Amino acid sequence: MSSSIKGRVWKYGDNINTDIISPGQYMSLPIEKQALHAMEAIDADFSKKVKPGDILVVGDNFGSGSSRETAQMVLKELGIGAIVGNFFARIFFRNAINIGLPVVEVGNTSSIDEGDEIEIFLLEGKIKNHTKGTEISGTKLPEHLIDMVSAGGLEPYLAKRMGVDA
Repeated sequence: MSSSIKGRVWKYGDNINTDIISPGQYMSLPIEKQALHAMEAIDADFSKKVKPGDILVVGDNFGSGSSRETAQMVLKELGIGAIVGNFFARIFFRNAINIGLPVVEVGNTSSIDEGDEIEIFLLEGKIKNHTKGTEISGTKLPEHLIDMVSAGGLEPYLAKRMGVDA
């Protein structure tokens, strides 16, 4: 993985909890089937519209609620390249990193619109909006977390560091 991610934006608002991201009634299904229902409470066609590498841009408190990792897993399964938000529920943020899904906090996503083409520079914490020719600053991901995301998450990262098979 490069330290930058470029993709098309899908934008949603504030307080989207893990029950919306990954509805509980589908948790007994394999993750690829669960992913077909991701975000359906607020966008019935979400799983059909998103393409690998697309970027999810959200408002405040994304991923609040339960600590279920399926919320991050269904987004990764659909190919979401990264999530940019004003701020994330802490457990969602860390679980995303742990499964290799980059998340960046920028404080204010209002200048990014659905359909914009943006590029996220993880080491610098900058978001360049190629559609509008603008740039916003956010939180830099430390290099070891970028390495963890690049490895595919915490388990493969630790396995690589310890020289064992994941």
